[in-house]
Amino acid sequence: MTICVGVTAVASLSACTSASGTSAGNQQASTLQDVIRRGTLNVASCLTFPPFGSMDQNNKPQGFDVDVATAMAQALGVKVKIVDTTSANRIPNLQTKKVDAVVCNFTTTAERAKQVSFSDPYIVAGEVMLVKKSSGISTLKDLGGRTVAVTKGSTNGDAVKAGNPKAKIQEYDTSSAAVLAVKQGQADAMVEDSNFLNFQAKSDPSLKVTKDSVVPLEYNGIGVPLGDATWLQWVDTWLREFNTSGQADALYKKWFGVDRVYPLTPSY
Repeated sequence: MTICVGVTAVASLSACTSASGTSAGNQQASTLQDVIRRGTLNVASCLTFPPFGSMDQNNKPQGFDVDVATAMAQALGVKVKIVDTTSANRIPNLQTKKVDAVVCNFTTTAERAKQVSFSDPYIVAGEVMLVKKSSGISTLKDLGGRTVAVTKGSTNGDAVKAGNPKAKIQEYDTSSAAVLAVKQGQADAMVEDSNFLNFQAKSDPSLKVTKDSVVPLEYNGIGVPLGDATWLQWVDTWLREFNTSGQADALYKKWFGVDRVYPLTPSY
């Protein structure tokens, strides 16, 4: 799926010179140069994770993350190609250069940063639990002996085990499958991003989101290939403009129906 967006002027990078006097042409080309030369920005997004990503009635990608990726491409003056991915495949997609960036509810962690680089945050969430209203589950303490659905490749299973070692973790390929497991009684709870789960509970009156947080705050960034400082600098610079211009807040309101719950500035 390729989405065409407006073209803007992009400064030529071919004449850049490093501080040591070495021509950039003698160095490994940055993803930034590759994207501009190619004319297409390839972005991995999770299209089974509404309202972050899904397919519309015409089988075209839509969602908050899709709009963020489209805005990135617009700033570069190129087209955007959305590549559907799962949480588990986010890092492999970058390492194999299948995509130039990952915009898919990608929580920044020190362990993941050994394999990929992360931009500054573009969205913040708490990790909470989705349960049936009749479940009697309110806190992590209630999960002893209960089955908890999490998505493969996420950090949520470890977080649940740290809070309640007696919980039973069941992994699913997609967040949608994990939600369905709760609805069908195959799992007692699901742990995931609060933005996503609040949207799910709003859509199904039999479900609720617990007030107890498994992880208080998680900061989600745009994933880019490890070691590409030029590309990461461009993404961070663009993201700062995107966040401060009001465009990011408008997209959040469009897809989630409310103002942001958490500020983007890290809080300790």
